[in-house]
Amino acid sequence: MTPETVDVLDPDLYLAGAPHDRFEVLRREAPVYWHSEPGGRGFWAITRHADVSRISRDPAAFCSGRGLFIEDFQPGDMRDNPDVMIMMDPPRHARFRALVSKGFTPRVIQRLEGHVRELVTRLIDEACARGGCDFASDIAGNLPLAVILEVIGVPREDQEQMLDWTTRFFGASDPDYGVTPEELNAVLHNMNVYAHKLAEERRRAPKDDMLSLLMAAEVDGEKLSYTEFGGFFNLLLTAGHDTTKNLISNGMLTLLEHPDQRRRLLAEPSLLPTAIEEMLRFTPPVYYFRRSAVRDTEVGGQRIAAGDKVVLWYVSANRDEAVFKDPHRFDVGRTPNEHLSFGIGPHVCLGLVLARLEARVAFEELLRRLPDLELTAPAVRLRSNWVSGVKSMPVRCGSPSR
Repeated sequence: MTPETVDVLDPDLYLAGAPHDRFEVLRREAPVYWHSEPGGRGFWAITRHADVSRISRDPAAFCSGRGLFIEDFQPGDMRDNPDVMIMMDPPRHARFRALVSKGFTPRVIQRLEGHVRELVTRLIDEACARGGCDFASDIAGNLPLAVILEVIGVPREDQEQMLDWTTRFFGASDPDYGVTPEELNAVLHNMNVYAHKLAEERRRAPKDDMLSLLMAAEVDGEKLSYTEFGGFFNLLLTAGHDTTKNLISNGMLTLLEHPDQRRRLLAEPSLLPTAIEEMLRFTPPVYYFRRSAVRDTEVGGQRIAAGDKVVLWYVSANRDEAVFKDPHRFDVGRTPNEHLSFGIGPHVCLGLVLARLEARVAFEELLRRLPDLELTAPAVRLRSNWVSGVKSMPVRCGSPSR
């Protein structure tokens, strides 16, 4: 295999997990590689840890506002929404991020631990009562959805609708969900309409939740517009649910696939914090995000022209041999662990403290109460080159402990 024959774009390649052999070829022989794109203009594939870090920290040279996905969309497509914070660039990005960050401080998040543990306990009890469950949806999916909806302030009775929207958004490239570009835009439009309805409710009667905080917030002396509010809602809902779902489901699947490390973690529960970081490194919830070159520049000896698409492959950077010893080995005690699964620089994940809390509490309870958890059929992965998701993961609970 040579760089000229490597394809890391085809979503079918990810059905069995990330194509690490292909990324290894690129890291070794063409770490800044011009990748063809059927029906598109092509992009630079950035695969080494140092280059991904450098570009992430330099928004003046590599912007987010021209698209986050490899594909270029037509004007007006809601997947390229300038009012979603993750697509903002300085100085607007910093001002908007400051608004939401007040709701995600470690002190605020820590208050949720008791509630998260209650939710995990209930989900485990329900699974055990049935003798098993689909871990990906019943536990890994339901936990972060319930938590983020409570943080945002979405009524519990609307949880199924929120789940449907986020599932179709992240599964758009998977034929099992059958989402056309037009239907995906409709999903995003409906999310905005719903957000605007909640905005009106909070404007009339504020509550102690994130939506009320946003409605009261000001940027440069002005309240958020409805489109800006909708952008925040969409980002909080999708990023707050699916990425944490992927962390928990991928993490548990990885433990089941590496029984020696699972036994080690059961014997040494104090390793859980490092184990969660290793889960993030080994199977990152998001494979890539894109940037665009603002001006002519150079990375890794390659001349990059203004306007070129630059794709940051976190899944490859996390296996960079120059940073991680024996990078293809899953090691729950790995330290240091400078993975890039939460990003780095000004766009580092805003909810990383919440995601780590949910994962820690979930695995504390799962490992304690279900030490004999086992698969009853092979897990089925999402067809996507963007997110590392598990669609189905049937498990047997074994004999639960109290």
